[in-house]
Amino acid sequence: MGTWGSGNFESDTALDHLSTFVDRLVAEVAEAMASDPVEIEPDEYWGVAVPCNLELLHVLARAGHVSASLQPQVIAEWKRTFMAVWERTIDDLEPSPAYKEGRRDVLTRTFDQLAAAAAPPVP
Repeated sequence: MGTWGSGNFESDTALDHLSTFVDRLVAEVAEAMASDPVEIEPDEYWGVAVPCNLELLHVLARAGHVSASLQPQVIAEWKRTFMAVWERTIDDLEPSPAYKEGRRDVLTRTFDQLAAAAAPPVP
């Protein structure tokens, strides 16, 4: 216990802090997905912040700092929910076709890369 290395995440305190941070990111996404769908429309706060949280979780997962708190099946359900709202409402904002296609690709990749990072390694 205590400290086992000189790295930023090589102590109990650092891992406690990281765990709290990851839990907050996951809880915010989960809450946004369970709330009124209007909250995750493309021009609403959580419509922008959810993909940001997912990107941060992906970076942490790639670095080996996120584990059991993420499940691929949950991320897939978040993706279905989020993308259904996005597809239903994006045209109301009159985006250019290039923006719409590019943003759809980025959103899809954001969910998919996090799901892949959360999947258990294949033996």
